[in-house]
This record gives sequence, C-alpha cells and structure tokens, in this order.
Amino acid sequence: MIKVVKLNKSFGNLHVLKDIDMTVKESEVVVLIGASGSGKSTLLRCMNFLEIKDEGDIIFDGNKIDPKTHNLNKVRERVGMVFQHFNLFPHKTVLENVIEAPVKVKKIQKSQAVEEAMELLNKVGLVDKRDEYPSKLSGGQKQRVAIARSLAMKPDVMLFDEPTSALDPELVGEVLITMKQLASEGMTMVVVTHEMGFAREVGDELIYMHDGKIVERGNPKDIFSNPKMDRTREFLSKVL
Repeated sequence: MIKVVKLNKSFGNLHVLKDIDMTVKESEVVVLIGASGSGKSTLLRCMNFLEIKDEGDIIFDGNKIDPKTHNLNKVRERVGMVFQHFNLFPHKTVLENVIEAPVKVKKIQKSQAVEEAMELLNKVGLVDKRDEYPSKLSGGQKQRVAIARSLAMKPDVMLFDEPTSALDPELVGEVLITMKQLASEGMTMVVVTHEMGFAREVGDELIYMHDGKIVERGNPKDIFSNPKMDRTREFLSKVL
C-alpha cells in the first residue's frame, strides 16, 4: 500500500530522517516507537505530504508520488490522518465536523453524508453527541470524533500521530478500543504511539526509530521479548 524508499528530510541543519526504507502492506498495522525527536511524526507527515521529502521516494498503491506533478489533495483523500490534538472545528457540531470533508471535498449529497456520518458515530460510540460542540466533549470523545471524521473520507490508509498522548490516562482506553476495532476490520494503519500494550497486541510490524534512523523492525512480540539491538533493549527497558 505504501512503500518508502531512501527517504531523507532535513529542517535547516537538522537531519531528521536518514535513509528510511519501509513497506506498509494492505490491512497491516505498522507501529512506530522511539523517543521524542527520533523522527516518527515527521515520517508520518511525509507519508501524507504535510511535509515534503528532500530525497527518496514515496510509492502509494503502486504509484510514485511526485509532489510537483501529483494533486496532493487527491492523495490525502486516500490517506487519513489523526493528530495528537484532534484539530476539530470548534464552531461546528460533532456531526458537522464529520460531514464537512465528504460534502465540501468529495461533493457528496448532504443527506448521504449525514447517513454515513451517523454510522461512523455509531461505530465510535458517539451518536448521542451528534449535536454537541467540541468544547463540550472530553479529550477521548474529541479524538474518537477525529477518527470518525477521517474515516468519513473512506481512506485506504489511516495514519495516527500519537493519538492518545494528549489524553488523560483514564481516557486512553476508549480511543485504543476504537483503533483495535479498525484494525480487526482490516484497515491499513501506521501508528506512532507510546502505548506499548497496543503495539504488542495489535501491531503486525514494530519499527523502533532513533535519531532519524530505523534501528530495528520485526514482529512486536519478538522485539518486546528479545530485542536484537542494544539501543532497542535500552529504550524498552525504560518504557516497559
């Protein structure tokens, strides 16, 4: 579904991503872990073209994406993104947030968009909040609305950038349950997270990054129980 080849990205003199190679297969859940500043979020943003790479290739569904010639908005319609801080429209209700992009971007009839949005809100357990504004929601509810909003575009891939790190601990579980459900339904997902239990339980592949490089990758259970690299072992000893 997504292939990243020799990806490099710098911000000024700071070389953030260094020769990243990775493949995300259809219906696979790839989990990125590593300390803050290791390049995980930048990698995710490059996959969605919110950041434009300096070198290397991003191949999406067999097509090499060239930011100069491709319509990146069309690509982004197929690559959903859920951010750490929800990014909901504060002046729109929950339902209006979810139907905004299908109506404005995909030009779907509003009645159809509402019907589909209600199904998604049911999926994330928030039908009863359809007419509430984001300010009235808990952090976990906001993030579940953000997931429903992203799903409303019917993406082929979902990217999650630390979706639970801004939440109070007691609200983390409700978001992870929604993400586990998506994974069980076969959604292709790339997840940057500090939730090691989720990584172990749901991930098909675990990638540990340090200083802009991929240090180790493999089956999450194998890496958690027997990491091959000293640096991975050192990181896991601090977070497990």
